[in-house]
Amino acid sequence: MRFLGINAIFHDPAAALVVDGEVVAAAEEERFSRRKHGKRPVPFSAWELPERAAAWCLEQAGLRPEDLDAVAYSYDPGLVRPGGPGLDEGWEDLRTTYARRAPAFLAGVLPGLDSTQVRYVPHHVAHAASAGLAAPYRDSAVLVCDGRGEAVSHLAGYYRDGELTILAAQELPHSLGLMYEEVTQHLGFLRSSDEYKVMALASYGEPRHLDELRELIHPDGEGGFRIEPVDWGGYAKALAGGEPWTMEHADLAASVQKRLEEVLLDLARWLHGRTGDRCLTMAGGVALNCVANTRLLAEGPFEEVWVQPAAGDAGTALGGALHLAQAFGEPAAPMPGADLGRSWSDEELAAWLDVARIPYERPADLACAVAAELAADRIVAWFQGRSEYGPRALGRRSLLAHPGRAANTERLNDVKGREQFRPIAPMVLAERAREIFDGGPVPSPYMLFVHRVRPEWRERIPAVVHVDGTARIQTVDRADDPLLARMLEEFEIRTGLPVVVNTSLNTAGRPMVDDPRDVLECFGSTPVDLLVLGPYLIRRGEAFTS
Repeated sequence: MRFLGINAIFHDPAAALVVDGEVVAAAEEERFSRRKHGKRPVPFSAWELPERAAAWCLEQAGLRPEDLDAVAYSYDPGLVRPGGPGLDEGWEDLRTTYARRAPAFLAGVLPGLDSTQVRYVPHHVAHAASAGLAAPYRDSAVLVCDGRGEAVSHLAGYYRDGELTILAAQELPHSLGLMYEEVTQHLGFLRSSDEYKVMALASYGEPRHLDELRELIHPDGEGGFRIEPVDWGGYAKALAGGEPWTMEHADLAASVQKRLEEVLLDLARWLHGRTGDRCLTMAGGVALNCVANTRLLAEGPFEEVWVQPAAGDAGTALGGALHLAQAFGEPAAPMPGADLGRSWSDEELAAWLDVARIPYERPADLACAVAAELAADRIVAWFQGRSEYGPRALGRRSLLAHPGRAANTERLNDVKGREQFRPIAPMVLAERAREIFDGGPVPSPYMLFVHRVRPEWRERIPAVVHVDGTARIQTVDRADDPLLARMLEEFEIRTGLPVVVNTSLNTAGRPMVDDPRDVLECFGSTPVDLLVLGPYLIRRGEAFTS
């Protein structure tokens, strides 16, 4: 059976396709539209249909809209309580009307689709399915935390043989995700987009306000929590217009981050006490907080923690499709990885370069050639295989650099046009990770946990060591990505370092590159030394002087 999942309600519009219980394709609309998070100017910022992502998913499987058994829409307008607490006054009726008309809208952009095939899946159930049904465990506890769904902001429950049992759900207006969004905005960043910047800034501060926040943000003892109104201006003045941050802003970020971690730990302990599971699966935007995830694993009661790599709202497209597959009697298989997006053949990539009249070479040993360039301290744009689903660059659409040069942190942040307090990440072969990094899980293929850099390595790989001595690592499995694994080995032969810098291939405010046109435009507009496009290597001097 064939199920298409759609997310198109708040942000991050996306589509995913599940066929016979297997995940076939998944993509975010931003990779096609080039609008990050799918946002347009108000009032249309929240409601972009992922029409190109959906059409591509069907094309990938050779299907037409009429071939689908059902379509999941990851928001149920019937669950919205008119005038309910925490809802956006003036916008909720419009949002609910849009959701109710979504079946007709989808039938309009996917000719041949019968609007009666569209099934509403509650937002947090779709999040839960993206974790509990996509994870490599048949049974697990599941925890979802985000800004909001129809009427709640959190779900706690468990999966048994593919069936979800909900134990707790936190009603709005209480929301850990919305609380973190408020702080993000107060600190001068983009709300519902830049929360990861608050997490990074927190490492520079001290949680001086933690005791006060414990009085305002606290668990309720029944699997939920309460958040009292908080005057963030009482802790640090609001930033606007690119003003520089100060230690008072870092201290506020640190305090909020620590309180978030504490509340999540309490929720996890409550959930474990009800389920006794050894594995916790997680989704929702809050689950992208890799510092909190690491503390949950280290101090929480679960032996294993698995986080959906597309934990934000884009992942609800996948979760919705998996939920319908299960509901129709087709057990869902674990997702095969995050590389679920578009790819091009070698011949297609060469045709792009020929049309652009860009000279290129095809090295006999690409891994060896790239390792030599990285060892010479050149920045490499790396474009390989199917693009990643979710916000992390995982060696498919990446910028690579030498980790032994401390200046490369500033250098890469300059290339990307972003704040200098932002860390860059290391990739390492899974079997070598424990030599260099301590704490956190191994393997860690999705960059969703942080690890302590062992003291003897901190001066050897300074570019990837954050101010607090940690790094958000990506482990590489040689069976899954032999080319990347060989490149890492060749780099170590030349430098003695089994680690390479990996950050997303994009510039500030833009989505990660996805197709050949995107990467050629990015390469042409940034001071990157080399581009690796499939098997081809393009050098900056040759590309722009010929």
